Formats: sequence, C-alpha cells, structure tokens
Amino acid sequence: MSPRRSYDQYCSAARALDTVGDRWTLLIVRELLAGPRRYTDLHADLPGVSTDVLASRLKDMEREGLTTRRRLPPPGAAYVYELTGRGRALLPVLQALGAWGQTALGERRPTDAVRAHWFALPLLRALEAVGAGEGAGGGGLVEVRLEEGLFHLHVGAEDGPVYGDGPAPGEPDAMLVLDTGTCTAISRGESTVADAVRDGRIAVSGDGTLAKALREA
Repeated sequence: MSPRRSYDQYCSAARALDTVGDRWTLLIVRELLAGPRRYTDLHADLPGVSTDVLASRLKDMEREGLTTRRRLPPPGAAYVYELTGRGRALLPVLQALGAWGQTALGERRPTDAVRAHWFALPLLRALEAVGAGEGAGGGGLVEVRLEEGLFHLHVGAEDGPVYGDGPAPGEPDAMLVLDTGTCTAISRGESTVADAVRDGRIAVSGDGTLAKALREA
C-alpha cells in the first residue's frame, strides 16, 4: 500500500488534514456517528462516491485509528464499520463546519440529494444551543418526525451513537414533529428551535425534562 500524501508541515492543523482532509472522509464520519454501518449502507447514503473511493477511504480511516471493522454475530454475519473514540471526537469538528457552512446552504438545487438523517447534526446543534444538552434540560433521547422519514438524536451523549435512523430505541424524552421547511430553516441558521416551538412550527410532546425545557424555552 502506497503511503498517503502529507503536507509535511509541523502544524497541528496540517497534521489533522493529513488524516481527514481527503474528500469524503468527514462525510463518512457523519454517517458513522449514527453507529455501526455496513459498507452497502454507507454507499447508499453517500450518493456520488465510487465503490473504489469508499473502500480506499475506509481502509485509510482504519489505518489512522478513526474506525474499526468487525463481523456481526449470526444471523447478521455481515461486516460493519464503526468509529473509534478518536473518530467520534470529530463530532465538534463536523458541528463547527456545519455552523460555518450554514449560510452557504441556500436553496436546495435540483441535483442535491437529501436524506432525513442529514438534518440530525444541525438539529442536535440547535437543541444544544437551547440549553437542552447541558443545564436547563439535561440530555435525552429525541425522536424527530419529518415527511422524509424518522430519526432520533441522543442529546448530550458523551459516547456511543449520536443519532440513528428510524424511531427512538425506547421511550423518547421528547418527540418533535416538524416539516422540512422548518428543519431547513434551522439548518440554515434562519430560525432557532425555540422560535419554531413558540411559533407552532414544531410540535413537542413527551414528559421528559428535555421536552419541558423545549416548551419553556
């Protein structure tokens, strides 16, 4: 295997980019923040990536200690990729990039793919800005219902998956029902979760402290 290219600069930012600066790497991290994923699932949720590039990036990420690969026990018996602690530590990097890039999001282009769970990280960031992650409401399990589908968030979680497709794996502390337009406005920084709750654009249900904090925000 040929060595990866390096900036050869004694700078922590350059060293970080040596590891995660290749195209698709951070988006693979975004997908794996949902927990272990099969190669076929990753390929399906990364439209535009070739099979060769995805396989190469996954090998590089495993070599750099960002991911591991393991075989599920029967009856699954499939290989899955998952983040290591070092890989999961890229969550704030992705959140900062998302916040920086939200003004560039603009209107959805005809060629833009979309997956419901791509709204997970912007919503997580917005919920933590309300104070749901720390202090006022604490962390909690949130189920989000959009027209495109369901996903859930683990607000304030320090390890394990950050989000996941489908219904919450258990009784959620809060359930949010909103349309894609509202979710997009939050992702673009044009609205806060608190404003959308007050305006009736987000319906909040649940008896957890997180739901109460959102209703009182």
